[in-house]
Amino acid sequence: MKNTVKISMDDDKISALKMYLEQKNTSLDEELSRYAEQLYGKTVPQNVREFIEISAKQKSSQKPKSSAARPTNLP
Repeated sequence: MKNTVKISMDDDKISALKMYLEQKNTSLDEELSRYAEQLYGKTVPQNVREFIEISAKQKSSQKPKSSAARPTNLP
């Protein structure tokens, strides 16, 4: 599951930032995501990051059983 982070910044600064990032073929969302990942790597201990990665792999390997795909014999 992904979360959204909200920040506050002056409208003019945001507009200028978006304009100059676009000239560099990137976006504000991409740059903020990159910085957030760097902050995560810098702040969260390595053993915790490894645990989260292992947990995520286990969750993705487990295929949820969907009852919607099964045909029903209801009249």
